[in-house]
Amino acid sequence: LHTTPPERIAALQAIRDRHRGVGTTTEAARLLEALQALAHVTTFEASRYLDLYDPRARKLNLVQQGHKVLTTWRTVQTECGERHRVGVYSLVRGQA
Repeated sequence: LHTTPPERIAALQAIRDRHRGVGTTTEAARLLEALQALAHVTTFEASRYLDLYDPRARKLNLVQQGHKVLTTWRTVQTECGERHRVGVYSLVRGQA
């Protein structure tokens, strides 16, 4: 199981605060900055700390912009103690 460390939460929230708003472009910018700064972001983190209603759609936007985003899987435990299988997004570097 994986929990998000407080310093990582703070970094994600700082990115969220730099890109205020709910538009597609703004939300995609939040996810891209997080991927560039933190190497990977889970769909749980994107939803919870980046305030992305549908992280899958924002990942698709980045792919449509030409970014290569890899999806792997991880099990996380929520605050309620439930285990969930979530996507883990990371940028494939060195490719357009």
